[in-house]
Amino acid sequence: MARRLVQLLTALIYNINIKGFFAGGIYKGRLKSVCVPGLNCYSCPGAVGSCPVGALQSSVGAVRNGISFYVIGFLILTGSIFGRFICGWACPFGFLQELLHKIPSPKLRKKRAFGVLKYIKYVVLAVFVLLLPAYFFIRDGVTVPAFCKYICPAGTLEAGVPLVLLNESLYQSIGRLFSWKLLVLAAAIVLSVFIYRPFCRFVCPLGAVYALFNRVSVFGIKSEEDKCTLCGACARACKSDIDPSVNPNSGECIRCGDCVRVCPTGAIRLGAMYFNKPGDSPKRRDAR
Repeated sequence: MARRLVQLLTALIYNINIKGFFAGGIYKGRLKSVCVPGLNCYSCPGAVGSCPVGALQSSVGAVRNGISFYVIGFLILTGSIFGRFICGWACPFGFLQELLHKIPSPKLRKKRAFGVLKYIKYVVLAVFVLLLPAYFFIRDGVTVPAFCKYICPAGTLEAGVPLVLLNESLYQSIGRLFSWKLLVLAAAIVLSVFIYRPFCRFVCPLGAVYALFNRVSVFGIKSEEDKCTLCGACARACKSDIDPSVNPNSGECIRCGDCVRVCPTGAIRLGAMYFNKPGDSPKRRDAR
């Protein structure tokens, strides 16, 4: 319940410029120079801050003018403190996917393909967020936010659809690219009903960045071997298909706290400085 409240409040705070939805425009004040930690489109009529993925693409695209240490530093600082806690608690699009997953339907879990699909987000980060913006700027001298332009379903939902509905001129100029983005959004929505947070787990480049810090972030999960009975309750509760007793700070862990809630012995804790050191792994389930 606490996490749901934080997710809702975060979405509202990110998009507190309510008048933008009535005016059909976007906020361009000073706060737009500040990144929010979660994935939230810069062009959403309600957005008062910048999306770190969009800001990173812009800085990479303008690399000839110098490296933007602010964006890189922001991601490093946020990742090193929170890791993917941001994904689980402070991402509006992740929140939406979780709500969609509550719709009664067959749920797909622990599929072998998921172990491969999770690496796609790193490819998206490398190609669409880093390489393509730099390539287009070097070739044409223009900044092209490739991920935002060609993939991001959050941007389509938060910015594309509202702005098109609120501006007749934009509605009349809809082309194939917007149709493609609607298709990507529709796929993310439908898949979310059957798979837990599919966009976050398999595609999101911001999740990929924060995943790199999960094992060393200040805020994390600690699994205590002396208390663990290997009952498997934590693994059954984890919708991200992780076994917290074996790999408590996997790059796929969003720190939702479900494993903490169901552990009968209190062997799993979530909080500041509760991270496992590399090589300080709990006993493995296959040792039973």
